[in-house]
Amino acid sequence: MRDQIISILQQNARISNTALGEMLGISAEKASEEIKKLEKEGVIRGYSVILDDELYNNSAVYATIELKVTPQRDCGFDDIARTIMMYDEVESVSLMSGAYDLSVEVKGENLKDVAFFVSERLSTIDGVLSASTHFILKKYKEKGIFIDGDEHDERGLG
Repeated sequence: MRDQIISILQQNARISNTALGEMLGISAEKASEEIKKLEKEGVIRGYSVILDDELYNNSAVYATIELKVTPQRDCGFDDIARTIMMYDEVESVSLMSGAYDLSVEVKGENLKDVAFFVSERLSTIDGVLSASTHFILKKYKEKGIFIDGDEHDERGLG
């Protein structure tokens, strides 16, 4: 049931406890208890809104920044990641395998804001060796949600 609750909430975090209970064959109260339990355990860390920025704020700029960094003694990449994630521009930070170490997703009001963030903030952090910035031109799907509204399955499956 836990996996089913999480799956449903990932698609619609605003679903009522009554509707969730009906989908799972449990009472609304039991659904509410299960959600609170997942929140208390830290499995559910928060809820967010997925925006269509072309409709909301079409001047916003998103970028993925690939960082090569020198791991710190006794803490590896964690301290650098913590430093980076404290900036308001940063949407997410992930440790990666492969050609680079950290992937940083950022949002700025314009290209200049993102460029300034990379050159004046990220690049000056001790341990950051290099940064490669990739600007996101258009989002089609985010967290399982179709952004452009066209949910037709081009693979021929739906």
